[in-house]
Amino acid sequence: MDLAEMVYVLSRSLPKEEQFRLTSQLLRAVASVPANIAEGYQRETRKDYAHFISIARGSLAETETFLLIAARADLLPKAAPEPALALADELSRMLYALRQSLTSDL
Repeated sequence: MDLAEMVYVLSRSLPKEEQFRLTSQLLRAVASVPANIAEGYQRETRKDYAHFISIARGSLAETETFLLIAARADLLPKAAPEPALALADELSRMLYALRQSLTSDL
């Protein structure tokens, strides 16, 4: 949720003409991360949970990519997405470890 909050705040800095392009995709991707974690947690099996963790990691990768695109296209100051990218990297490692633990004895 912290990453989603950070990205929502960052998105306010994006140009208005990106509202229905990059901004929309970025916000959809970042919101999918905690949503998929929550949905997977409520599933019946560890296998299902692991699957949703994989989906969350994919959404996290999308989020990172959109942040990098925004910075490289000068839609955000170059350093602006760095804290969000650092948190995304940490979350990616955590989700990987969680998925590994969920699938270790399947």
